[in-house]
Amino acid sequence: MRLVIAEKPSVAQSLAAVIGANARKDGYLEGNGWRVSWCVGHLAGLADADSYDPKYAKWRYDDLPILPSDWKMSVGQDKKKQFDILKKLLCAPDVTEVVNACDAGREGELIFRNVYELTGCKKPMKRLWISSMEDSAIREGFENLRPGADYDGLHQAALCRAKADWLVGINATRLFSVLYRRTLNIGRVMSPTLALIVQREAEIEAFQPEPFYTVALELPGFTAVGARMKDKTAAKELQTACRGGSAVVKQAQRKEKSEKPPALYDLTTLQRDANRLLGFTAQQTLDYLQNLYEKKLCTYPRTDSRYLTSDMAEGLPVLVNLTANAMPFRKGIAIVCNPEAVINDKKVTDHHAVIPTRNLRDADLSALPVGEKAVLELVAARLLCAVAEPHLYEETAATLVCAGQEFAAKGKTIQRPGWRRLDAAYHAGLKNAPEPEERPEEKTLPELSQGQSLPVSNASVKEGKTSPPKHFTEDTLLSAMENAGKEDMPDTAERKGLGTPATRAGILEKLASTGFLERKKSKKTVQLMPSRDARSLITVLPEQLQSPLLTAEWEYRLGEIERGELSPEEFLSGIYAMLRELAATYQVVKGTEYLFSPPREAVGRCPRCGGEVTESQKGFFCQSETCRFAIWKDSKWWSAKKKQPTKAIVAALLKDGRARLTGCYSEKTGKTYDADVLLEDTGEYVNFKLDFGQRKGGPS
Repeated sequence: MRLVIAEKPSVAQSLAAVIGANARKDGYLEGNGWRVSWCVGHLAGLADADSYDPKYAKWRYDDLPILPSDWKMSVGQDKKKQFDILKKLLCAPDVTEVVNACDAGREGELIFRNVYELTGCKKPMKRLWISSMEDSAIREGFENLRPGADYDGLHQAALCRAKADWLVGINATRLFSVLYRRTLNIGRVMSPTLALIVQREAEIEAFQPEPFYTVALELPGFTAVGARMKDKTAAKELQTACRGGSAVVKQAQRKEKSEKPPALYDLTTLQRDANRLLGFTAQQTLDYLQNLYEKKLCTYPRTDSRYLTSDMAEGLPVLVNLTANAMPFRKGIAIVCNPEAVINDKKVTDHHAVIPTRNLRDADLSALPVGEKAVLELVAARLLCAVAEPHLYEETAATLVCAGQEFAAKGKTIQRPGWRRLDAAYHAGLKNAPEPEERPEEKTLPELSQGQSLPVSNASVKEGKTSPPKHFTEDTLLSAMENAGKEDMPDTAERKGLGTPATRAGILEKLASTGFLERKKSKKTVQLMPSRDARSLITVLPEQLQSPLLTAEWEYRLGEIERGELSPEEFLSGIYAMLRELAATYQVVKGTEYLFSPPREAVGRCPRCGGEVTESQKGFFCQSETCRFAIWKDSKWWSAKKKQPTKAIVAALLKDGRARLTGCYSEKTGKTYDADVLLEDTGEYVNFKLDFGQRKGGPS
């Protein structure tokens, strides 16, 4: 028997169907010489601090820093059943080989290896590495299983990342929470990200708008505009001097220009566009894309590449045509496929760009949830644009002189719309789309020649003001995270910036759930604003913990570990040294007694990690740095019943797993009813269901 371990039950079922393991067992599938089971996310992880010494259960300054020498692993109580099933399967005498089929990336490698090592398994290990859940890709992947040892570097990098997060989260969170007498979550990536937001708000608040003036000349068939002027009187004088006069053409140029199609999507650029065009958060986009991947409609989500490999070139025209046929916005537009525009082996590392799969052909896209359908159409539109013809146009630029000052005018004539026709057709079908980007006006300037004199029919002065920096949106913050510290990193660095494509969405959600980040809607965009406590935290946090450069450098070092160029011990020793110095030398900033909001009251204990769950404006959230447990107040489940989780309800759910709800609204009947709500936490998602039991109080 060969044992396959996937990351999720749904993925395991897809793999099992292809390799013929169709018999259902308790916690796994079996058949055709295979057993297929799953992990359900992180089954095993780094143990809590108190597993090293019971005294660490309490947060005390004198115990810092906590720096384990021999790291321990643990299994959450809610995940013990599946872990025990995997342990039994891994240790079964008839299992001769184990296949790691968890997601093909850093985290997937860690999820599998933690279980493999904690069970003490020593059996030969192979790696399934695929970028698509299509049957053909799965089949090819199993025909080309790679030695597990090929990914030892990836595992070491993933483990070092987890240890770095644990070390900074445990030590810095305890240090600042104890010193400032309230829970202050500090994170290796979270804190520098928060610093970016706080710094942007400081720049906006410090900004002083300055007025400026421009003089515009009305000429035969077009308008020419002068340079910005700070002096209104000088602008008025220029206006007077130009009126009734003439402008002489100093220079006129016509240039044929070509605008290349955009590159395909990696996860971050997809999340940015989905936020800007569809209003989705980064986490929503990742969740929708993950579901599309598991439904075999899109390729692997957590990629940082925007290109495809050369072996995909031959099949690309077929994929492009069936994608075009599945998309309503391309009706009436001829489809072109230039594979060379998207093929670049050197720019593909673990996974190629996100694209649709051939399963689009037979899929009922109308049956997809709205969010998944919108993300799929966005991915499809980008594929069609990326392989389309360039956008060709002629640009005319003229410089004219009037009253001794220069004026400029531009014109644009489209010669071949190319990819922009598809892009415009996609945008036209969007609801509540943002205003289109400003582009040169698509109008032609008249024929102009050097030295030509043109009469000025009118001259006007227009007043404007300099604009402050814009508040971050998830689109612009993801870009800032991706580029943070980039200019100071080596050109050879594969991973730059704060976090990775796979982790950035989770960081933003953690900042929101801990009350540091607030989402505020303004017109058609949602702005990200720091809370009072966020500003206070960045005020007292030392530079090394809020510097994007430090964390960006750590990401680069993790890449070196992955390639075998740096030892894990050397990487961790630098973090140990930093934390020793921090605990020994940090002094409380004076005058900060009233800097932070009062501590939040604990509503109960987190079912995942045992940390404190507290209430904030948006919901109830675990205060532990690495935990993402959340009960949102505005979730669809509660809204549909016209109810909202209260402190008393959440306290009961956390203590007993159930709470009584009265006056629930029935969307089906329009009446109300009473029932018990049950909390079901999968370790990744928080779910609720109703239990009517034997009590009275059905629909009334």
